[in-house]
Amino acid sequence: MITLFIDGDALPNLLKPIILRSIERLSLPTKVISNKKISIGKSSYIKYLIVNKGIDEADNHIVELVRKDDIVVTSDIPLADRVVSKGAHAIDHRGTLYDKENIKSHLAIRNLMQNIRDSGEITKGPPPFDKKDVHNFATTFNNFLAKAVK
Repeated sequence: MITLFIDGDALPNLLKPIILRSIERLSLPTKVISNKKISIGKSSYIKYLIVNKGIDEADNHIVELVRKDDIVVTSDIPLADRVVSKGAHAIDHRGTLYDKENIKSHLAIRNLMQNIRDSGEITKGPPPFDKKDVHNFATTFNNFLAKAVK
C-alpha cells in the first residue's frame, strides 16, 4: 500500500476536502508534515507530524520517510525532485504530476527563474490559485490514485 505525504505548510484550503475524501474512500495511510499545526480534517488514516521550524525541515523529513511508489503533495519543486529520485511521485497544487520524465525540466525552469530574481529582475509570480487549479488537481490526483491504489 502506498502512503500519501502532504507538505502541509503551503497546502491550499480548497484542496483539503478533495484530499480528505480520497483518504477516507481508499483507506489511504497519510502523513501531513509541517512546521506548524495544520489540519486537513479528522481521519484515522492521517498522522500529523510537526517538525522544527527551519529551511527544508519538513522537506527533509518527507524525503527521509518516503518510499518507492508513494505520492507527495507539494508545490516545492526541489522537494518533488528529491522524492522522484527515490522512486516516489509528486503532484503540485495545480495538478502537475512530477515523474522521472519531467522533473528535471521543471527544476531547471524553477532554478532559471530563481537566478533571474536573484539578479534583481522583477518577475511575475504564478497566477492566483483558482477553481480551475482545484479541478486540475482533483483530476490528476484521483487518476493517479485510481492506478496506484489496488
